[in-house]
Amino acid sequence: MNPTTRQPLEWKFSQVFGERSSDDEIQDADRISTVEFDKSGDYVAVGDRGGRIVIFETKDGKNTADQHYSRNQLEQLDYVSLNHPEYRYKTEFQSHEPESLEIEEKINKLKWCTSLSGSLFILSTNDKTIKLWKVKDRKVKKAREIDSPHQLLSSENTLLSERSFMNEQGIPSFANGNHVESGADSIFPSQEPRSKIANYEDTAYARCRRVYAHAHDFNINSLSNNSDGEPFISADDLRINLWNLEVSNQSFNIIDMKPSNMEELTEVITSSEFHPIHCNLLAYSSSRGFIRLVDMRQSALCDYSARIFQDEECHGSRSFLTEIVASITDIKFPVDGRHILSRDYMNLKLWDMHMDSSPVATFKIHEHLRPKLCDLYNNDSIFDKFECCLSGDGLHFATGSYSNLLRIFFHGGGSDEGDTIEASKDPNSIKNRKPLPRARRSSLSNLTRGFTNKVMKAPALIVNIR
Repeated sequence: MNPTTRQPLEWKFSQVFGERSSDDEIQDADRISTVEFDKSGDYVAVGDRGGRIVIFETKDGKNTADQHYSRNQLEQLDYVSLNHPEYRYKTEFQSHEPESLEIEEKINKLKWCTSLSGSLFILSTNDKTIKLWKVKDRKVKKAREIDSPHQLLSSENTLLSERSFMNEQGIPSFANGNHVESGADSIFPSQEPRSKIANYEDTAYARCRRVYAHAHDFNINSLSNNSDGEPFISADDLRINLWNLEVSNQSFNIIDMKPSNMEELTEVITSSEFHPIHCNLLAYSSSRGFIRLVDMRQSALCDYSARIFQDEECHGSRSFLTEIVASITDIKFPVDGRHILSRDYMNLKLWDMHMDSSPVATFKIHEHLRPKLCDLYNNDSIFDKFECCLSGDGLHFATGSYSNLLRIFFHGGGSDEGDTIEASKDPNSIKNRKPLPRARRSSLSNLTRGFTNKVMKAPALIVNIR
């Protein structure tokens, strides 16, 4: 369907996870660090700074609306699911532990893998170590004790039992030797053995299948699965490694941006993503505002065989601060693989795979902050990272902002303003106010701190990690 014929969606509050009272003190370990939906939308995984993963699922394990329509009917609808899915808690487990004083347990990224034999598989990583987890439902027999066998019988069943066991004298007898008088009132002994009822419940168990370690010298910032289901890539600030899910003791370095002399470092890798259809293509972004598309068939080391996407208008006249805000912090492919969505500090941009000179659409996020870039640099807010995501049809884009606000855009809707929604249970939380960053000192990596002073002297050496 032509995107211009579709109507923009109306966004409403659906569900909240992890509700807390105003008196609850927030622990740093409980703060969410990453969220990832699986491709079907039936499962969502949440990682936190304490190294834990919590998994939620739709109430029936799949969208209930899909169960009432045939495949042909669904194909004729504008969208697959007619009702908002409701999620429930499935399981949680400890994925990572602190490895040292420098390597904390915080989950940096989660990535769902192909499900096999009814089991779920998910990759998780902290700064240095990647793990593959298998989550499987098992039926567990659970028994609970009942104070009295009389509680197990309804009044009708009690009457039937009395009639069945009535002897010639009209006195019912039970196999355990206890007696009960006929009539409405029954007298049970004060001391009676407790009965047990056994039932089976589905419980999800998580087990670590593989550990991929000792392959990154810098902090891991990206995970991405290949379209053929077996390989995946992991990226840090300077290298991208290619793995096989079944082989944990070997990886191949396919991109290496580390110079022989670290004084000559000019940019770092900020995000990487496999193409959703072509298994030989991957894209990665950098702190200089470039997106590189590489074909792994051309060379074992893909550093120098890349197609570069860059906004020529933004790379015309550049200053010290505009170099920093041009750093791309996240990239995503839509399911059709025809475009690339990128996010930098100021804008959300949509790129066509066939046009590398400029984006086909630019959605302004923080343009109102441009006069305050000096203040943002002084309180380190200018180094904040924002991610982006796309809807299943590839027409709706979302990204975060300050003040608990979410920006949503509709490509082809005739307007680049989009919607501004506050992450709140208030259904009327669509606001037109412009979000402002809070003054605070954010956490910067050691690599960034090492180059801060050099950037002041030579803008070409700007590095933006976090």
